[in-house]
Amino acid sequence: MRASDRAYATLLDEIQSGILRPGAVLGEVEQAARLGVSRTPLREALGRLAADGLVAQQSPRVTVVTAIDADDIREIFEVRRALEESAARLAAERGDAEAFAALARAFGEVDPNGPGDGDGPDDYYGLIARFDETLDAAVANGYLTAALRTVRTHLVRVRRLARDNPDRLAASVAEHRLIASAIAARDADLAAHATHVHLHNALTNILRSLGASTSSAT
Repeated sequence: MRASDRAYATLLDEIQSGILRPGAVLGEVEQAARLGVSRTPLREALGRLAADGLVAQQSPRVTVVTAIDADDIREIFEVRRALEESAARLAAERGDAEAFAALARAFGEVDPNGPGDGDGPDDYYGLIARFDETLDAAVANGYLTAALRTVRTHLVRVRRLARDNPDRLAASVAEHRLIASAIAARDADLAAHATHVHLHNALTNILRSLGASTSSAT
């Protein structure tokens, strides 16, 4: 792995996981020393993060982690809805029906509120990643999947901001199962509609969770 790729991967993980919080200052000298790279690869990594919208430059040598609020989340979901509904339609037309049928079965078996070892939130999010990979392969459109990857980069941060709600996790499993089943059945309209409903419910839950967090902090 190139030094710039390594620095990018580390900083991306730290931003997405919340180790580097919004407003955190990323000074060139300090970050280069901490990550064990020279300034050139660090600048390349920061440039990629800036293109992702995860950092912003305050001065020639100081970069900060960007904030994310309810308005940002709504805008992300506007883009996400357009991309994912289109992807669901294309997958229903082009995808491997059996691959999505297998995903539907897997969603029917996973318990996101279980104790682990095949169940639990981590296993559920792993299944979501598998669904995304299968969807991208089915769409077979590099421009669309590149746009989706950018949105998903932000969704990791958004998901971390929302509290894990057992009822919402269970509902999300059922929603993904329906989407996968619709794609497997080559029903493009149902796949797109089920995606729309899922994203509406996800956004509502995230905004409600953010509101509750803000209220409890004041």
